[in-house]
Amino acid sequence: MRTALLQMTSGDMPLENLAVTRAMVQQAADGGAGFVLTPEVTNCVSTSRTHQRAVLSHEAQDETLATLRRDAAELNLWLLIGSLALKTDDADGRFANRSVLIGPDGEVHARYDKIHMFDVQVSESETFRESEGFRPGAQAVCADTPFARLGLSVCYDVRFAYLYRALAKAGAQVLTVPAAFSPVTGAAHWEVLLRARAIETGCYVLAPAQTGQHAISRGKPRQTYGHSLAIAPWGEILCDAGTDPGVTFVDLDMEAVAQARKRVPALEHDRDFGDPDE
Repeated sequence: MRTALLQMTSGDMPLENLAVTRAMVQQAADGGAGFVLTPEVTNCVSTSRTHQRAVLSHEAQDETLATLRRDAAELNLWLLIGSLALKTDDADGRFANRSVLIGPDGEVHARYDKIHMFDVQVSESETFRESEGFRPGAQAVCADTPFARLGLSVCYDVRFAYLYRALAKAGAQVLTVPAAFSPVTGAAHWEVLLRARAIETGCYVLAPAQTGQHAISRGKPRQTYGHSLAIAPWGEILCDAGTDPGVTFVDLDMEAVAQARKRVPALEHDRDFGDPDE
């Protein structure tokens, strides 16, 4: 399957981001991609909860989702919106960070809300408290397509290996990890974590990323690492998009999944063990 990873520098205005996203999806389709993936928070990169409340929508009213559903149908492709920042009906007013898989019929085939929240002090000047604005999901999600069974995740999830093992044990052949990674943690951990998840599970790992300095109208400035990656089931890097926005193509062959798992059938070797404190 010809696949395209979109590397973007989304700002905090959803309609402006939508125009860029649509152009890149068209470019991917023109390049022959049948499966296209966008990064985390495709519709709005923002550090201001006030701004997010002003510009975000509930899923049913979200223009980015509605438009990209029409585009996927017109272009006859599978489209993973890496994630959308969406309003919810939660009493505390927190948003959802939701990955959405759209089919060539224009329908939503799967939804996944990011489970693990990035509450981290990266440095003295860089602190994130994602859980203050976003509520965590509680359900792992796999989705079937004609070319592969997908296991969905988002960004900080990549540090929690048990999630990916559960997805692989549930039949996932391709793991999706759309991200907006910090430059500090990205330089230190991004590649090695993605390669580890591929090697541990014998899956392809597809990680489209946000990159560069984001245009922010309110709140603190935001910068992301880039380096969208595609990793083979044996752990090889198939492509690295660097730090410029753009479309990167990679071809997937599910036979590589079968071969990797045959060579090291680790998914068949789980054993129960006692708690270390017992």
